[in-house]
Amino acid sequence: MQLNLLSQWALSPVRHFRLFYQFVRQEFSGQFAGSLGGFLWLFVTPIVNIIIYSFVFSVVFRAPIPENFGDVSFVIFLMIGYLPWFAFADAMGRASGLLLEKAPLITKVKFPVQLIPMVGTLVPYLVHGIAFFVFLVYLAFNGYVQVTWLWLPVALGLQFLFTMGLVAILSAFCVFLRDIQQLVALMLTAWFFMTPIIYPLSLLPEAVRPFMLMNPMHSFVQFYREAILLGEFSLPHFEIMTVSALISFFIGGWLFMRIKHAFGDVL
Repeated sequence: MQLNLLSQWALSPVRHFRLFYQFVRQEFSGQFAGSLGGFLWLFVTPIVNIIIYSFVFSVVFRAPIPENFGDVSFVIFLMIGYLPWFAFADAMGRASGLLLEKAPLITKVKFPVQLIPMVGTLVPYLVHGIAFFVFLVYLAFNGYVQVTWLWLPVALGLQFLFTMGLVAILSAFCVFLRDIQQLVALMLTAWFFMTPIIYPLSLLPEAVRPFMLMNPMHSFVQFYREAILLGEFSLPHFEIMTVSALISFFIGGWLFMRIKHAFGDVL
């Protein structure tokens, strides 16, 4: 029974590919519907945030770059961690309202509801993945290309699975407990500052640094930076990423599939 639920969850995009594709297409185009800026907002929002953080932490507080990263600029150091985080935070921020927004559809039409959190995760990654790709092209023209860049799609795929499991849990729980919508924003803010994105790990006391391994997003950020800037493949971080992604994806999917039958009654 448990394996059946997990297989239904994992294979849903394949078994219902046409419907999944239509949902993704509709959601992706809806991101820019009625917007004058259109696709420009893909770049404006992260660029503005990066300018603000770069000014605060490189001019005001003068956060140091770890010595092993050489003379890389703080903006590049920041963007490598911030752009993948932005995709994660966007998907998580939307998670609490995914099923609530689709309530009329869920209560009136019979379809695989598990596609909703999958689409709700994929679209933010597609949107912000474009900005990350453009940034990598910029780094390539500036001579930062490394063989370890070949691992970036794998790392992003693992981060996507990690996010999808959490989105499934949040979206499902929010159907029964609406207060989660307010808690998610607070959780993301705390998680952001607990992850070495706008500051290097070296600024933390040595006694605290080992505990950062309990934060999967730290491993993702650190893996990106080492792979992109140093050409190094960090096996410990990769192992944490893989385990975290699989646990999140399957536990989130199993939980969602177990309780999805009750959504119609509550919504």
